[in-house]
Amino acid sequence: MSRKVIVAGHICLDITPVFPEGRTASVEELIRPGKLIRMNGVEVSTGGAVANTGLAMKFFGADVTLMGKVGKDAFGSMVLESLARHGAETGLLVSDGEATSYSVVLAMPGVDRVFLHDPGANDTFCADDIPERALAEAALLHFGYPPLMRAMYERDGAETVRLMRRAKACGAATSLDLAAVDPDSEAGHADWAKILERVLPHVDFFVPSAEELCFMLDRGRFADWRKRAAGRDIAGILDIERDVKPLADRCMALGAKVLLIKCGVQGIYYRTADREKMRGVGSGAGIDVLHWADLEGFEKSYVPTRVLSATGAGDTSIAAFLTAVLEGYEPETAVRLAAAAGASCVEAYDALGGLKPFGELFQRIDAGWEKQNIFFS
Repeated sequence: MSRKVIVAGHICLDITPVFPEGRTASVEELIRPGKLIRMNGVEVSTGGAVANTGLAMKFFGADVTLMGKVGKDAFGSMVLESLARHGAETGLLVSDGEATSYSVVLAMPGVDRVFLHDPGANDTFCADDIPERALAEAALLHFGYPPLMRAMYERDGAETVRLMRRAKACGAATSLDLAAVDPDSEAGHADWAKILERVLPHVDFFVPSAEELCFMLDRGRFADWRKRAAGRDIAGILDIERDVKPLADRCMALGAKVLLIKCGVQGIYYRTADREKMRGVGSGAGIDVLHWADLEGFEKSYVPTRVLSATGAGDTSIAAFLTAVLEGYEPETAVRLAAAAGASCVEAYDALGGLKPFGELFQRIDAGWEKQNIFFS
């Protein structure tokens, strides 16, 4: 692929303690005050949208530049060394006076992940940290996790809006991913409905998870989801018609053009705007408006051979989708590859270890790769 891609935004170091095998009904059952839990080692890898989505797009064959910010510290050196092994470290900013972001990822058997996160240098990343010359050369700008980057969400998302406008002015297609928000944090008190109202008209591919989106657009519905889940993974209890489509309606009304809502273990819901709005997609994407307009569907997840960690599964599924778009695949095929990549990702502890090239994913699909069969409750 000759067209250049920028993947920018949040980057961190992921520290994932390896829990003993076996299933548990809830977090509370496994982690209690005073309890000693014997672990089976630890996985340390780069994390965040920049590393997960960017390196996955590079794996799938895209010409990617990674742009984020780390501190001049031990964690920052580990991030840079890890990216250097992929030849992808040159776009990062290193700040002498800031700390590198990190996450402790608690990937407990049978339970959705818990993150202990410090945003670090991500909080000061801003639109001007992406040079104009880089945007001018890019076919696509994918930006990930503004909820974990203070400068990008404060002032009602003014910096995110400015970045997306700059990219669109250069002819690049734009893509935006979100992240889970701590309700008690500064980001949790931001007016996300207003931020999305301002940002989405300048976004071509909007790729949030259902939980993230619901928290931002409908707190009452989100509270209901949590009550229904009763400590289980929320994605497993969602009804697409009742729970997901109303959120999609809101997104389309706010200006979304191509919308993918990641629904975890169930799969990916997708919808596209009408032909007139789709003409506003950045020319860098190279899509055929006739084939992309007025689509709606749901792609069920594939059943992985094993589940070690869902860390990075959403990011890598989006990486597969965006790479497929740039390679000219039909929209339904691009979404199918996204679901396949996400299923492959969970077969390893890190975001990249389980990934397979498109050719191998197609082989598994053609061989009758089993789909998930989730019953709503």
